[in-house]
Amino acid sequence: MKIVKMEAFGVRVPLVPERHMITSLGQHTVSEYVLVRVLTDDGIEGAGEATVSPRWSGETVWGCLALIDRILAPAVIGCDPHNIAEIDSRMDKSCQMNWFAKSAIEMACWDIQGKAAGKPVYELLGGPHRHLTIRSRYSMGAYDVDRAKRRAAELIHEGFRTIKVKVGLDPKTDVERVRGVRETIGPEVDLMIDANCGWTADVAIDCLRQLADCRLTFVEQPTPDGDYAAMARVRRETGCKILADDICFDLVHAQELIRNECCDAISLYPGKNGGIRKACLIADYAEKHGIPCSIGSNLELDVGTAAMGHFVLGSRNMKVEDIPGDLLGPAYHEFSIVKNPLDIKGPLTTVPDRPGLGIEVDWDLVRKHPVP
Repeated sequence: MKIVKMEAFGVRVPLVPERHMITSLGQHTVSEYVLVRVLTDDGIEGAGEATVSPRWSGETVWGCLALIDRILAPAVIGCDPHNIAEIDSRMDKSCQMNWFAKSAIEMACWDIQGKAAGKPVYELLGGPHRHLTIRSRYSMGAYDVDRAKRRAAELIHEGFRTIKVKVGLDPKTDVERVRGVRETIGPEVDLMIDANCGWTADVAIDCLRQLADCRLTFVEQPTPDGDYAAMARVRRETGCKILADDICFDLVHAQELIRNECCDAISLYPGKNGGIRKACLIADYAEKHGIPCSIGSNLELDVGTAAMGHFVLGSRNMKVEDIPGDLLGPAYHEFSIVKNPLDIKGPLTTVPDRPGLGIEVDWDLVRKHPVP
């Protein structure tokens, strides 16, 4: 089997208003992503998704489309989609970084493999290591205090047991927001926060000391990208459990995090890590060093979320039972771009047991919603 053709499409899907995301990086009210269609000489095709974000990974829709068309596709045309390591090697030699663009092609190859074998991707990865229905946390934007409290009450009613609150903007308001949510949800619901690199070490330490009585289960990415010493200092001086995310794109980043004792867990997802295979390698490395992993999110559509779900089921060290992650991306959006949307009910997402990723992209609908 060989890859003979590749197509990439920009797609624009708005978020539902009550799920608009506000973080230290800005507001996310509409998703502009890239969907990839990989075709083989056997007539089997696979789908992938590049959840690009200029303010986060630095990738754009237009750059991703050009990169796939002019560099990545020519590098892998003719490859066997079963040989993921070779495909990864060719893409890495053709350009640096561009994690999400590469992951879209890679997850499409896993989709092809599964369809060819008549198996879901998680079986190709050695799973399932857990139940197909996975409980997620809810990631709440950095809303004003009153809105955050109202939203927290709604989420408890919907069945969420873990809520993550975005911080990393104004420290005073950050503390007030987290306190307001804790007061609303009571002492039994787990509460996390995520600064998205928005705090300095000094600010993080001060805020976390003020929030000591809020009993935070994890503090995600409290300090700037690349500053391992700052993250290690926050962990050491506050005693809080630190979840690394924005600072960990590849295996070398994970090695540095662990070597410098920066974190208690690592947030992974195929898009950020350049594909399912590379995410598995990081999870395996972390497991050998006693560091559990969970699933993060960039508010993916159904294709990217399906790939994340298969990864969670296929990796033993994705400890989502203890550290709930986020497989809710499609539920943030106004409509789905697939013919068989993922089953998401409140905090529960069920990974499909159909061959491949288990979803079928509606390419006509994708073409009707291009990025301007």
